[in-house]
Amino acid sequence: MEIVTTDSVSIVETPTWKRPLELLNSGETVKICAPMVRYSKLAFRMLVRQYDCDLAFTPMIVSDSFIKSVRARDSDFSTCKGDRPLIVQFAANNSTDLATAAEIVYPFSDGIDLNCGCPQKWAMADGYGSSLIYKSELLCDMIKQTRNRVPDTDFTVSIKIRIHPDIRQTVDLCQKAEQCGVSFISVHGRTKDERTNPVNIEAIRSINDSVGIPVIANGDIKTLQDVKHVVTETGVNGVMAARGILTNPTMYTGSDVTSIQCIKQWCDLALDLGTPFPIFHHHLIYMMEKLLCRSERRIFNSLVSTTGVLEFLKDNYNIS
Repeated sequence: MEIVTTDSVSIVETPTWKRPLELLNSGETVKICAPMVRYSKLAFRMLVRQYDCDLAFTPMIVSDSFIKSVRARDSDFSTCKGDRPLIVQFAANNSTDLATAAEIVYPFSDGIDLNCGCPQKWAMADGYGSSLIYKSELLCDMIKQTRNRVPDTDFTVSIKIRIHPDIRQTVDLCQKAEQCGVSFISVHGRTKDERTNPVNIEAIRSINDSVGIPVIANGDIKTLQDVKHVVTETGVNGVMAARGILTNPTMYTGSDVTSIQCIKQWCDLALDLGTPFPIFHHHLIYMMEKLLCRSERRIFNSLVSTTGVLEFLKDNYNIS
């Protein structure tokens, strides 16, 4: 797979594809790969696109360093033929940084997404992530300034949020964002302080019923049955999977377990694209979670080289 670097961003010419809003307004449930730190990089996006994933997000990229550093751009953002439609997610705490970052990736993607959901302490302390759901004026200005700098309406400007303990605050925030021109909203149905609590389906439904733009449901999407259930209960336009698709990249096809064919495809893609060993290995640890018994898992998880991983796969699963 050839990758060409243009202005410090790796891209090639791409064929025709459906843009995000075209997908989200099609009447069909849009199946999405969530932005995942370290994990939703190019090779993994290319893998899940082969298994009924309609739209993929990059990992969260900190806009400040992305703008200032060529090295950061080279490290954080790459794409290639077939990696569309693509949304680039940014962490930003001011309008200028988000708008500038959007301008940089505009020629190579289909939209940008502002992370308003990361609950990590460092993000909150620096004004990123979930802190933004409490700053509606700043959030709206970030949306408007980005849209002014990139006026192409086919290029989406979206937000991914967590909910407030009082869902009325979240509904108010989403309505304000809609008025400011946000293209769609992805809702992780937990508050910033919740980790393993069940997703608040009622909150997602309330948000969807309160706005006229597409809404995407995120959280606890682990099977195709989960997809159908959430859509039925909330009426959202799409669903976004993180841990579920990480464990089983074939989940959107209805498969319950990662197939051997999928594992082989991952190895081919990851090696072709030069994926660092820790990421290559960790993806396989997730994918093979249900395939390995406890003793096998202990051996596989302790491997320390690409050669060791490939030998294990060849000896145990005839993957070469």
